[in-house]
Amino acid sequence: MKSSGKLNPVSNNDFLRVEGRSIVDAASRPVILKGVNLGGWLMMEGYIMHARNIAEQVFKKDFAAQLGPDILRAFEKYFRDHFIRESDLKIIAGLGLNCVRVPFHHRLIERKPYQYDQNGVGYLDRVLAWAKRYKIRVILDLHGACGSQNYDWHSDSLGQALLWKNKSFQKRTLALWEFLADRYKDNFQVAGYDLLNESVLEDTKLLNGFYKQLIATIRAVDRRHILFVEGNKWATDIDCLDNFTDDNIVLSIHVYHPADFTFNFVPYLHYPLSARTSQHWNRNLMRKMLKAYHTIAKERNRPILVGEFGVNARQGIYGEDQWVKDMLVCFAEFGFHWTYWTYKAIKNSTFPDGLFSYLSNPPWVNRAGPRLGWDNYRRLWKEYSEEIIDSWQTEHFSKNKHLLKVLTYAARNHFQPA
Repeated sequence: MKSSGKLNPVSNNDFLRVEGRSIVDAASRPVILKGVNLGGWLMMEGYIMHARNIAEQVFKKDFAAQLGPDILRAFEKYFRDHFIRESDLKIIAGLGLNCVRVPFHHRLIERKPYQYDQNGVGYLDRVLAWAKRYKIRVILDLHGACGSQNYDWHSDSLGQALLWKNKSFQKRTLALWEFLADRYKDNFQVAGYDLLNESVLEDTKLLNGFYKQLIATIRAVDRRHILFVEGNKWATDIDCLDNFTDDNIVLSIHVYHPADFTFNFVPYLHYPLSARTSQHWNRNLMRKMLKAYHTIAKERNRPILVGEFGVNARQGIYGEDQWVKDMLVCFAEFGFHWTYWTYKAIKNSTFPDGLFSYLSNPPWVNRAGPRLGWDNYRRLWKEYSEEIIDSWQTEHFSKNKHLLKVLTYAARNHFQPA
């Protein structure tokens, strides 16, 4: 691995800001955000819990129907208190990473329209306090907006992106960001606000119009924090975005290509993928794809954050660590910031999973099926709640050493193009 030496550490005592195509600290020194997502914590996702990819609301509705709303509320608290703890931020800092992206559900904070739950938002306060202790910046990511911004489970959708069809959901999302921006306007541990995760809609005029409303709403109360604006179509299309007038904006993309390999949808594919197959993919093609984003960033004079990229960890046997390294080499060449998806997961055979994996197979994981992962919780909670709660803690997870080696090197150094 080639290195050009360590970058300046991220200053921890003032706001970050955008200066042209760079993110800089208070002394105008360029910094590169290098981090990891805390996926599945403040918005649960099925595969991260080794289960069906169903909307969080379906899982919780079934749980409450069997055990009651009081036990559901207790379950939510136990999960949030144990899946990510202060010790996890210490681990992340120890890897040399300087940033965490925190996906959250609007229902964490908005229990009723325009009424905000102090216990829920307290989890954001908590991670910010931990981050300050370990000198890590935080990107707050609205992963599940009111009504859902795409039609998939990871926005807690039941199959429709109702945010784009219902103005009341749009008004509530604006109000939610106004509340959060006002709350954190003086908190320099916040690197910035990721306004909407992976929007999907045909009408890009509607998307741009709503982004303009979000930007104006936040800027009315907070003019200092960076705004991370994701492209359409699962954050893959930034060319459709207007060149917003705000100077403190970073464009954000997600990169999982090719999904048959990174998600392990087609088993036994090995990276780099051979030119003799329809799945041909290597660093040159990767670089060509990412260069198109770099060109847009140059034209608009904006930085780029790769808010999500990741691969199903298979102990390096299929070249997944090389895929990550090649990504990071390209990011370094183009000056992209990045946050890996994701920090931890109960080990599954598909979808990008964690730097740390839970490998055991107790009854509440039950890889033999037919009920898998969190689908077992409501049935086993009364008997096994203490064991389930304990199993969520990272001390019971195993390191994915091949991925950690590459990411740790990239966090502490600066890759050069091969």
